[in-house]
Amino acid sequence: MKNRKEDALEYHRREPKGKIEVVSTKPVSTQRDLSLAYSPGVAYPCLEIAADKEKVYEYTAKYNLVAVLTNGTAVLGLGNIGPEAAKPVMEGKAVLFKKFAGIDVFDIEINANTVEEFVAVAKALEPTFGGINMEDVKAPESFEIEQRLVAEMNIPVMHDDQHGTAIISTAALVNALRVVDKKMEEVKFVVIGAGAAALACLNLYQEVGAKVENIQVFDREGHIFKGREDINAYQTKYAHSPKMTLSDAFEGADVMIGLASGGLVSQEMVLRMAPNPIVFALANPDPEITWEAVVEVRPDAVMATGRSDYPNQVNNALGFPYIFRGALDVRATTINSAMKIASAIAIAELALENVPDSVNEAYDEKNIVFGRNYLIPKPLDPRLITSISMAVAKAAMDSGVARKPIKDFDVYKRELEQRVGRYESLSRSIIERAQKNPKRVVFAEADTYKILKAAQILKDEGIAEPILLGNRKKIESIIAENSLGLTGVQIIDPLNEDIQRDIYGKLFNEKRKRKGMTLHDAVKLMRERNYFGAMMVETGVADALVSGLTKNYPSSIKPALQAIGRKEAGGLLAGMHIVKTKRGPFFFADTTINRKPTAQDLVGIAKLVESAVRFFHHTPRIAMLSYSNFGSNIDEDTSVVIEATALLRKEFPNWILDGDIQANVAMRPDILEENYDFSVLAKTGGANTFIFPNLFASNIAYKLMSELGEFELIGPILLGMRKPVHILQLGSSVTEIVNIAAIAVVDAQQLEGRK
Repeated sequence: MKNRKEDALEYHRREPKGKIEVVSTKPVSTQRDLSLAYSPGVAYPCLEIAADKEKVYEYTAKYNLVAVLTNGTAVLGLGNIGPEAAKPVMEGKAVLFKKFAGIDVFDIEINANTVEEFVAVAKALEPTFGGINMEDVKAPESFEIEQRLVAEMNIPVMHDDQHGTAIISTAALVNALRVVDKKMEEVKFVVIGAGAAALACLNLYQEVGAKVENIQVFDREGHIFKGREDINAYQTKYAHSPKMTLSDAFEGADVMIGLASGGLVSQEMVLRMAPNPIVFALANPDPEITWEAVVEVRPDAVMATGRSDYPNQVNNALGFPYIFRGALDVRATTINSAMKIASAIAIAELALENVPDSVNEAYDEKNIVFGRNYLIPKPLDPRLITSISMAVAKAAMDSGVARKPIKDFDVYKRELEQRVGRYESLSRSIIERAQKNPKRVVFAEADTYKILKAAQILKDEGIAEPILLGNRKKIESIIAENSLGLTGVQIIDPLNEDIQRDIYGKLFNEKRKRKGMTLHDAVKLMRERNYFGAMMVETGVADALVSGLTKNYPSSIKPALQAIGRKEAGGLLAGMHIVKTKRGPFFFADTTINRKPTAQDLVGIAKLVESAVRFFHHTPRIAMLSYSNFGSNIDEDTSVVIEATALLRKEFPNWILDGDIQANVAMRPDILEENYDFSVLAKTGGANTFIFPNLFASNIAYKLMSELGEFELIGPILLGMRKPVHILQLGSSVTEIVNIAAIAVVDAQQLEGRK
């Protein structure tokens, strides 16, 4: 993926600037709300906490609040750039905490360049935060700072630059040794790099069995050998051997760990390693030696890198959100070795389990299985939060640092799954699936900035191959004015395509000649981009069509219906919206097509939607919506829903489906259990898929959701077409266009797979 400078700058500076904000978790809309939130009501929790400081976790957000703390002395690959320049990185870390583990974060950048200054500031923050994630603090000061804080504070503190890499690489190493059938206590290491991350890795490797006498360490000055004087106290334990060259250290080595910089290891060095060598070249973005270079000379090697474009990516995001989640949930006083080891083992063992279909499809694999190219779980694996957080919580309890032990881990597992909705993984999963096999997506309204910006993103990130329809001069002008990277993308102006218009017109006339269409009219219609684009898809010149940004829905869909047609002759079409929430995605239908569906229409809509929800790797739990509950009000409108429900229950007895039912009741298992315990929805967590009784209700519902809450919508997703066609909402955002295009690509992939 290309990260364009202007895109990154615009992303950060657009309103609201930065990447995070503070949002109230309680209503503050009435005078009563204000009196409870502040004066005089706030005095009561203050007094409770004054009497018992532990109640701060009960009455405030401390229980779920982490500080990402830095002085900016070792930022990414940028070095000592200072606290202000480090702030974008810390905000990014805050986003990852929230997205992956539901943890709230304040990023705190401080002017504190000495150990004493840093420790003093961090300790002063303890009343506010449930934990502290140190970030981008240079070694060796970071070692002493962390040791001091762990010893002197009563909340979890972890320097992720050290321990994140250590934990993930330990998991990968444990499993690599499984693959090659070697023992941790026997293997010989050569380690390139002796900074914070490398030393933390070595410490954790020793915790799981590695022997210090089997480890040779090299820093930028060379070998850390016995008698060398220019090393710090944390490196001295590895100065146990006579001086040697890096090349000699590779002789007979079983494991190479690289945490330095690119190009330091040659193929000749790797050739000197023992059979079935383990090569972890973790410098990023340029590893110490490339994957291709290792595989060329040592096909028996097991390799990992820090890069996402090769197997076995050692990615800190696999660890830190879930480690802090587990630590916070048991109110741990620290993150100790037992918790780090537990997280590493949990990650390693998760890779041994069967991989969910959603993960297989996200990475375009039929069956990912444990082995040389799959040592640790994929970042999109939805099981990470439960596996790691539960393991960390148990280790904290077993090691005596948990102040609030978990009583029921089954309940805790459900809480973890609910804490972070799956909607982020849904979007990521669709995009990842698209990137594995990009398809040609034709945009009928390419003379607009939004479409062209979306096309740039799709091209840069390898999601789709855009084809742009419209006036060439206008399109090229917008591209130039906005410095959009669309060089090489195909631009077609139907008005200048006389031969192709004639070909498409003749084919279209064959389809429509018995429906009042003349050849002259058919050729003339090809001047319209929606007709031209639809015929590109119909003839296989493109794989999918996206339109509708500047036109109303009926005028956008009509050309596709005439040129491509429905999946089944006379079959229904339906529009579905996905509402992404913290509780996970909810699926609404029909939101765009059928104004007043009959009972048979509702059955057809439910069939389309049931299949679509499974397309997104969710189990549909369907509510047939009404203003009554199970016949409490029977009239012309509710009777249609009651009949449709009965037909569906008879045809698909194994579906999770019920109705007629009110929307709020369908979403509330507690109400269902209390009043309608016979309903299958009561026992399955409530509905996630809603079939509306008519277009008025569905359209109003999803539009209100989009405006009134912090919800993101994907859609409308057009269901029932013979080939991939998706119609945007009027005025869709760039993100919405990218999401719909990604869905169109995956739709096309599946169509290709069925042929």
